[in-house]
Parts: sequence; C-alpha cells; structure tokens
Amino acid sequence: MTRTADAPPRSNPTARTHEVTNQTPPLVGHDVAADPALLEGVRREGAGWALDDLHRLGRLAGSEQVQHWGEQANRYEPELHTHDRYGNRVDEVEFHPAYHALMDVAIREGLAGAAWAEDRPGAHVARAAGLSVWSFAEQGHICPVSMTYAAVPVLRSTPELADAYQPLLTSRVYDPGLRAPLGKRGLLAGMGMTEKQGGSDVRSNTTTATEQPDGSWRLRGHKWFTSAPMNDLFLVLARTDAGLSCFLLPRVLPDGSRNTFRIQRLKDKLGNRSNASSEPEFDDTVAWLVGTEGRGVKTIIDMVTMTRLDSTLGSAAGMRAALTHAAHHARYRSAFGAKLVDQPLMRNVLADLALESEAATTLVLRTAGAVDRSLRGDARERSFLRLATALGKYWVCKRQPPLVAEALECLGGNGYDEAFPLARLYREAPLNGIWEGSGNVNALDVLRALTREPEALDAYREEVEPAAGADARLDEAWRQLRAELARTEDAELRARRLVERMALVLQGSLLVRHAPAAVADAFCASRLAGDRGLAFGTLPSGLDLAGVIDRIPGAEAS
Repeated sequence: MTRTADAPPRSNPTARTHEVTNQTPPLVGHDVAADPALLEGVRREGAGWALDDLHRLGRLAGSEQVQHWGEQANRYEPELHTHDRYGNRVDEVEFHPAYHALMDVAIREGLAGAAWAEDRPGAHVARAAGLSVWSFAEQGHICPVSMTYAAVPVLRSTPELADAYQPLLTSRVYDPGLRAPLGKRGLLAGMGMTEKQGGSDVRSNTTTATEQPDGSWRLRGHKWFTSAPMNDLFLVLARTDAGLSCFLLPRVLPDGSRNTFRIQRLKDKLGNRSNASSEPEFDDTVAWLVGTEGRGVKTIIDMVTMTRLDSTLGSAAGMRAALTHAAHHARYRSAFGAKLVDQPLMRNVLADLALESEAATTLVLRTAGAVDRSLRGDARERSFLRLATALGKYWVCKRQPPLVAEALECLGGNGYDEAFPLARLYREAPLNGIWEGSGNVNALDVLRALTREPEALDAYREEVEPAAGADARLDEAWRQLRAELARTEDAELRARRLVERMALVLQGSLLVRHAPAAVADAFCASRLAGDRGLAFGTLPSGLDLAGVIDRIPGAEAS
C-alpha cells in the first residue's frame, strides 16, 4: 500500500512508550527498628539490653520475604471448614502458609506470653517494642499473639489452672493444630466476651454455665466476635446463679476429644483480613471456672487492660508504618521540578505526621514501662497505668485513621491502589479504636477511674508536673485541664474532650522532658496552643521542621 503525501507518518515501533521513571523503589531491606523515638523509649523504660534483638527483628520485618508473607496472608484469607468429607463436625479454620510463617516468628521472638516467664526488668517493654516492630510486617496475626499475652495474668487468679497452662502459654514454640492442650509444645489463648445483643455491654450476656459434679462447668450460648478461633484456649464470660463469671474453655478436651465449639461463620471484615474472627456457639461445652464465681468482669479485666495496651501499640505501629512509607515516597518522587520532601508544604505534612507518630510511640512505651514496674510492686506505677492505658487506647487509636489517610494521600493514586501497602494500612486503621472497647467505652472508663480511684489522678499529676516551667504552652494547657477536671456537671457529655486534653497534656509533658527541642516545640505549638492543628500539615511557621523530619524512621538528613 502506497502512503499518500498527506497521510501521517507511522509511529516508530521501537519507541519506549512505557519506560518507568519517577516511581519510588520498593521499601525493602531496611531496619524497621531504626526509629529514634522507639529506641530512646526502650532505653529510657529499662529495656536497653534488648536493642540488638530488636534491630535483628527489625531487619527481618523490613525484608522482602516477610513483606511478601504479609501480602499473601491478607490476599489468601482464612477459610472455614465446618465439616469434614464424611459429614463430621470439625469447625476448623484453614490459614495460608504465610500466616503460619508470621506466627512462627512472633512466638519464637517472645511476642506472646514469653515476657511473663522473664525475670529481667524491662521484659514487658522489650516485648512491647518487639510487637511494635513486627507489626510492620502484618497486623492481623498480632491478634492471637496479643490475646495469649493478656491471658496469663488472668489465669494466675486460679493457681491450679496457671500451673497447668502458663508454661505452655509462655513457650516460644508455635505449635498449630487442634490437639489436647497439655500434649502440645506451646499454646495460644483467645477471648470471648461480647454477644450479639450487647456488644460492650457484657452484663446483658445470656450465655449460661452449669456446674457439674466433677468440678467442671457446661456452657450454653453464643459469642458474637471471637477472633482466632483456632487458638487452644479461650477465656469467656458466662452467667451462673452468682452472676457473670469467667471460664477457661479449651477447643480440645484433656482426653483428646473435641469440645463443642460450633463456628457459625467468619466475619467479613473491612480489614484485618488475615485474622479469622468468628461467631461460636456453645452447647454443653466444657469449661473450668477462673477466679471467683460471679466476679467474671473483675477477673477478666486484667486481660482487657493488656489487650487495650496492645491495641494502642498496634495503632502507634500503624502510624509509624504509614509515616515511613509516605516519607520514603517523598524522598524519591519528584514533582514540579523538585523532590517532594523538599517542597515546603509536603515538609509541613511529613513533620506533622512525624510529631503524631513520635508522641504515640513515646506514650505507649511509657505505658509499657508502667506495666513492667507495676508487676514488680510499684503501686504508683500501677495507679498511673490505670489512667494511661485508657487515655492511650482512646487517643492514639483515634489518631491512627486520619494519620494513615494523610500518609496515603502523600502517595497520590498509588496510595489508593491495593498493590501498595498504604491501602491495607488504611483498611486496618479503624480497628484498634473499636476492639477492646470503643472510644466512648474508654472515655467513660477514664471518668470511672477519676471518680473511684483518686490515686490514679495523683499518679497522672506526678507524671505531668516534672515538666512544669519548661514550656509556657504546656503550663497553660495543664492549668486549663486542672480547671476542667474540677468541673462535675455534664461529665459524661464532656468526656471525650476531657480525655483528649488529658492525653495531649501527658504526651506534651513526655516530649518536653525526653524529646529533642524541635519535636517538643512543634508539638506544644500545634497541639497545646493556637488553633491546635485543624488538619495535618498546618504546623505554624517558625518551627524547626528539619529537626522533626530527620527523626522519621529511615529518613535521610535533609
């Protein structure tokens, strides 16, 4: 065919129309533990001896292989098998091998119950830091790890149960599969509190327990949101003649037979896809009483306290992961003739996100330190822990979703693409604010502590006041907070505002005392004074943003 004079020329078939440029390289091969706020907090709270192991775990969490495990565990979700091929009821959940690989590392590294078997001061701080670092790999599998950790202090209320099961709950061996518990090399524990008619209002629970001549109990009822149903043991609430009581319920009985634990379905959750969450039904299900009959809520509250701390840890870790990915993108991506990290408005955004992340990390490690010291008999730390846990659970978990959304926006369209890590972090972000008590539940818990446990407020005051005089904005915020604490009218209506201010003043005092001047100054300017930051990226002018940005995990000096 002859081309006419006015026909357009053919395109060059060798033209490289899809050459990839100005895209950020994958964030792999880095040390997740290389976070100044994390490392300083670990040393300050008495676990400096764990830093070598923390860095080793951080390098593993940042490896390409482990990040691939996290992707696979979420892409290939758990599958429920209610019956075997012959029609026998089995109620088993099958997980992808990547999930088991993640669990194996978590248990081996002592992130579940192992801290309870450690005598060294700082053991619970080291465990908290390790959990925070390993969460970078994937957060869904952390749920059974956390519940196993939290179950140990509850079982200690019943020595014969603790003697039997604590050595296996503190084991560093991951031994999956349903078998008689005492024949395994390591155990995982879960929790079943909420029911469909009540949720957080557990006093409306209808599951019943009937005592048997042999000292065991038989449960009948259901639970609405029981995660990790393949765990070996569950602490559950059921009603007896004396009231709500706590029970230990094994999936497999001592003789090797299956206990009745009928999984009705798995929850189809927004995020947290690697972790199976179920609705189990109990029908003449065997269990053993834990603690005092009729005092079930008081018995299980130690588990709730520990899982609330881990929820706060998870949110702080999710913030740091989102910040790390956003900063990594900004250091490599160019727009309008310059790297994003060098653009003034992007620097403001990154610095603001870094402030939030550092404040969350500092608070949660301080709380982990209180756990460690309270277990060693420090009454003041126990009182501080009472408020700090609820404050952190409310505020840090509240701040995770907007921070992750802002970090996602830093990546533009790539952030909204499921092929990139921010999409999973975004779907995961609201979870910790819901589990172990929503925002309202924790805000009301703070009011309860202020009313019934004045020593908790005394401990909070003793934590804040050493920073007095160091920053006028913090001093003024503390003065205003004291006035608000003195008010008694409309307490429940004002609870969220009060808890928010308590959390911010506590974070401010910790940063003023322990963080570099640039960080403390920017936090007080944006969180405790002025308009208090209507959105991320609204830090006032005149701050040392470089001093904040340089502390972003993995950040290069800029």
